[in-house]
Amino acid sequence: MEDPSEIIRNLHLAGKSRSMEEDSYRREQVPTVEHILRKILGDLSNEKLMRHNRSVLEDARDLFLQGDPLWLLSCCQNDVSDIVQMYVDLTAALIQYTALPLCETDSGELPDSAYNTIPERACRVAQTFQPLLSKLSARPEQAMSHLPTISPDCVLRAILPHLVIFCATHCQEKAWTSAASRLAADELLAAGVQAAGCKSVTELLCGTEEKGRGVLGAVLHLMKPQMNKNTWKLNPATKHVFRWLLQRVRRPWLAEHLDVVLPPSLLFSDDYRTENKILGVRCLQHIIDNVPAAELLQYNRAQVVYHALYNHLYTPEPSLIQTVLSCLLDLLPLLEKSHVTRGQQRANRYDKVFCLILTHMEVEDKIPLRRVYAKHLPIFTERLGILVVRHLKRLQRVILGYLEVYDGPEEAARLCVLQAFQSMIQQAWPRMSMRLEVLLKSLLKFIYDMATDQSPTPPRVKEELLQDATHCLILLNRCCERKVTVLLEGVRQSCENATVLDCLHRVQQDV
Repeated sequence: MEDPSEIIRNLHLAGKSRSMEEDSYRREQVPTVEHILRKILGDLSNEKLMRHNRSVLEDARDLFLQGDPLWLLSCCQNDVSDIVQMYVDLTAALIQYTALPLCETDSGELPDSAYNTIPERACRVAQTFQPLLSKLSARPEQAMSHLPTISPDCVLRAILPHLVIFCATHCQEKAWTSAASRLAADELLAAGVQAAGCKSVTELLCGTEEKGRGVLGAVLHLMKPQMNKNTWKLNPATKHVFRWLLQRVRRPWLAEHLDVVLPPSLLFSDDYRTENKILGVRCLQHIIDNVPAAELLQYNRAQVVYHALYNHLYTPEPSLIQTVLSCLLDLLPLLEKSHVTRGQQRANRYDKVFCLILTHMEVEDKIPLRRVYAKHLPIFTERLGILVVRHLKRLQRVILGYLEVYDGPEEAARLCVLQAFQSMIQQAWPRMSMRLEVLLKSLLKFIYDMATDQSPTPPRVKEELLQDATHCLILLNRCCERKVTVLLEGVRQSCENATVLDCLHRVQQDV
């Protein structure tokens, strides 16, 4: 067969003839698009990427650039499915040119130097597909007189899933991308959205009621072989592409794909590497937030997710604990609906998680972990409501213990613990009078320490700490029938610190 490079250079002449005779003559000289696609596919499959100092990618790009839209969609010898499959095979072959090297180690990571050639290849492939999407988006209406044509939508629907995976791989800031390759991937994705007649990537993935389903199902089907326990670490991009897709699918579309997206999320979260655990938990949280409760509760899916998250609470990694506790706070309301209003007396999953948090907080000496636990303590206290009395003794011990420990200039842990202190008083106020003496002494000591503190804590932080501690005193005073006001009278008479006196004055002025 004649070298396709020469044919492609003259393709534009076939559509620019000045007479019918010339038009007929030229069209007879131009082979069908199937012949050229087959030749390019053969070169790609044989890894014959250069021909006469010309790249096969350049041939493919010029084919899409110079070819008339109707000629590109013509099919004379094969049926529609054959020509569509050729475009799919060509798309897959070109994308394979940018494939990341496989990782044979259990870490799932390769040195950055392994990706040196990938960004430049990704740019070239993205530039190759741009003219094809432009021609397909033109949607020519008149068929060529002597050749049947196929719908551009058929080709688009077939190649877009492959292009979405390609763009998701190269549009993120990773070791295998550069600023240029990310820009090229973004531009190609935007061209795909436009060619499909969509307004956004989400619409392209999910579809609309008017246009029907999007391409997400096809994309996940293509990725499925790469997302089982034996293959997901071979390609370092797989987990990041999966999360990129997941983030762009929300209610009500995600529920339709729950059985496909939940197993990989659990698989990632169960890995031994902390970064993979965090990625998996974030995927799980997105699923919890965007799938109806009834779907999650069916077949004990929510229970499986709960056990996976609970086991992570034993990991001494602040970033992971932060992500897991945030996810649990979204999941527990589904598993324990209205546990307070039903008057439930039996301990539930809220109690189990809260007990474990208090256990860790009592013995934890690492400041980053103390801050993470303290951040979530007020939320769990509020969620438990009056049932927090089950844990009151340990909760009080944790709160008072944390108030005594300086945790840095921003005092993040102590600020959160004071919020938990307020929540404890509000939720378990009938039990505060019998604990008043211990709580009052601790708060007064804390206020005095803050008033005389010489640490590098910024004044605004000290003021916030003093305000929160004062509010704790006010709440105690309200729920203990103004006993705090009486007890503070003796303190006022013996104290000379202006800051402490100001706090006490605010308590006594509260009515």
